[in-house]
Amino acid sequence: MKKTAHAVARARGLLMLFCLLVLPAGGLLADVSGRAVPPDAQALIDELGLREGKQAVRDMPGWSGLRKVVVRLDSRDRLPTLQAAAPGVEIVVVESAVAAAQEIADAQALLGFCDEEILASGEELHWIQVYSAGIDRCVVNPSLHEGDKVMTNGQRIASPALAEHAIAMMMALVRGLDLYHANQLRGSWQRDVGLVRADFMELEGRTALVIGLGGIGTQTAKRAHALGMRVVATRNSRREGPAYVSYVGLSDETLTLAQEADVVINTAPLTDQTRGLFDAEFFAAMRPTAYFISVGRGASTVTDDLVTALETGQIAGAGLDVTDPEPLPEGHPLWTAPRVLISPHTAGRSDRGRERLFLLVAENLRRYAAGEPLLSVVDIERGY
Repeated sequence: MKKTAHAVARARGLLMLFCLLVLPAGGLLADVSGRAVPPDAQALIDELGLREGKQAVRDMPGWSGLRKVVVRLDSRDRLPTLQAAAPGVEIVVVESAVAAAQEIADAQALLGFCDEEILASGEELHWIQVYSAGIDRCVVNPSLHEGDKVMTNGQRIASPALAEHAIAMMMALVRGLDLYHANQLRGSWQRDVGLVRADFMELEGRTALVIGLGGIGTQTAKRAHALGMRVVATRNSRREGPAYVSYVGLSDETLTLAQEADVVINTAPLTDQTRGLFDAEFFAAMRPTAYFISVGRGASTVTDDLVTALETGQIAGAGLDVTDPEPLPEGHPLWTAPRVLISPHTAGRSDRGRERLFLLVAENLRRYAAGEPLLSVVDIERGY
């Protein structure tokens, strides 16, 4: 009995020690460095593979602690969560860029804006949290490149929705649903829509080429693989990729890989290297039976070359959530090009996106106030 009692007491002691080490006060989880991370934030990091910056923000040039934050919120109901993430910090909620510019002078952090007027007025501004994944509209602002600023963005937050949108467009096109839906709008029951049996592509065993194996690209590759497709991809600087991607090439292999793809999916950010990437030469390299899907950035595609490729049958069709120009004007030839599906830059919308984004923002605010490494840090000079 004494041995049993001693064993129970010892087990309880070990459990209490475990709780002290792993579950500190407030229900926080300790990461490998001993820092406390809220469980919901850790779950988000694990789910989307969010990356932590290599350097603690307290060690970055220009960091002097956090006293004031200017933030744009979709609801003021979120304010108490931000206040809990950074106790004692003044958090000013604004609804417009004009109001933000008026408040930014003595703030160290700006959440939800990236306007030049605001950046130029931020005398103490050090950290900018952009809510979108794309930062091409931000990095053109001169004031962003002045001083020792650090920027984080919403990379990977909308990746699941964007990936599913890309897959939805692909499946609609390979099954001819774009043509059948056009008949539906006319009230026409018409089985013959100009496609032969060979045009209805089964996806299992086919090759999907994902251009830009980042957050969106990885989620897209995961779903394409789940459909039984062989997935190859390109990325800018390294060949590492998940197990469900058969081959990861560098950017100079794009044309070679396009020749073997049944579906090309653009998920790349807009940079000097990707601007105009999908041009006449690229579409000529694609198979005439292949489809082009774009949920990346519109300016990465030379629109006139895409229209020509569609009208001459160089490619089988295209699904576009982004265009150049954008919005696509009335009467533009892309509207009436054959086998095209267009959505108005809405692929990132979902019933979970805002909650994911706010969770990221709150966690990054907590980290900045504590001087810890931030999540989703971007290279301002590189543009992503």
